[in-house]
Amino acid sequence: MPNLIFSSIVHIFLGSWLVLNACQSSDSISQSNHKLSVNLDSLVESSIQLGQIPGAVLLIAKDGEIMHHKSYGHAQLFEYGMNRLEHPPVMTVDHRFDLASLTKVFATTLSIMVLVEQQRIVLNDPVHQYLPEFRDQHKDSITVRHLLTHSSGLHPWKPTYYHASYSDEVYRYICSLPLAYPVGLERHYSDLGFMLLGYLIEEVTGFSLDQFVLEEIFHPLKLYRTSFNPDANDGPFAATSHGNPFEKRMVEDDDFGYRCDESPDDFTGWRDYTLVGEVNDGNAFYAHNGVAGHAGLFSTATDLKILLDLLMNGGSYSGRRILSENVIDTFLTKDQFDNGLGWAMSSSVLPVDELPQESFGHTGFTGTYALGIPSAKLSIILLTNRQNLGIDASGHYPSLTRLRRDIVHIVISHFLE
Repeated sequence: MPNLIFSSIVHIFLGSWLVLNACQSSDSISQSNHKLSVNLDSLVESSIQLGQIPGAVLLIAKDGEIMHHKSYGHAQLFEYGMNRLEHPPVMTVDHRFDLASLTKVFATTLSIMVLVEQQRIVLNDPVHQYLPEFRDQHKDSITVRHLLTHSSGLHPWKPTYYHASYSDEVYRYICSLPLAYPVGLERHYSDLGFMLLGYLIEEVTGFSLDQFVLEEIFHPLKLYRTSFNPDANDGPFAATSHGNPFEKRMVEDDDFGYRCDESPDDFTGWRDYTLVGEVNDGNAFYAHNGVAGHAGLFSTATDLKILLDLLMNGGSYSGRRILSENVIDTFLTKDQFDNGLGWAMSSSVLPVDELPQESFGHTGFTGTYALGIPSAKLSIILLTNRQNLGIDASGHYPSLTRLRRDIVHIVISHFLE
């Protein structure tokens, strides 16, 4: 009997110790995550106070679990003419954002990955095998891989809406353009290359790009807040630019970064209102009816987190397999330019120093950003509406480089160091 009593006391003591230890461990984790959130809040709120962004949604996830998900500031501060709203709408985590160039990876690249998985596209095939009109003595050597790695030699950007009103007309216009650079030797980020990838997807599948990506990726994953041309009632939406002042400057000022032969006076369709739920990118809006391989996708931070999970989980999510690990490895292996296929991987492009080698992601001109770190199953998604603040005297929107870097460095130091 004394032994039984002693054994019971020991079990009670051990049980209490384990519960106490678990509570202390949980408290420690909770305190640590609270400190992370406080530091992240400080960064984003400081950026708002400095007039760099009107608002933002920030999501951090580890091992598929959301550790921080918060909205900041306002979804719109100014209306057209830079008149500040009397009652600006508060940003929420449910706001949908114009993803801009995140479209290149979360719609177009993912679709190409699916078609490679289905053996309907071969990366080293010449593009003209799928798009027969894209041919001449120089273009014949351009492969699908070249388009994905921005090494095709195509021009980075052209105001295609000066020459076309529909995607088939844009396609013929791109086919008519001479190359700007040698094929395969240099990386020159190109919207035109991803427009071609969008046409290629449509040619191979017989579906429009928006239909294909919905049926093959978004709907199977139950991502009903991610789409091209979202319905006006399916908001709320974060506002972006007031017309297209940046693009107009690109056309009229050859010293602004792009040399254009077109005159701004030859195009009369410039928008004169604030864009809310309508794609900012001119080539997507004016010439592609909102659906293009380089821009046009709208989404939320929650949906983008699931797409990052898909890639970091070896191609499956919630029991649904979309891609194989082999295809993911192919697209997330660095090339000679230090980037993946479609996906940015170099510290200069992402742009964050001292990232784990396998990190991948992309930036978007409207103020969007997504980063995945597979070794830690860590996701960082920052969506902002920086364009609603308007352009500065030099014609540019506020830079988000430092905010992005600071957020990533804080998250990495918290989870990986």
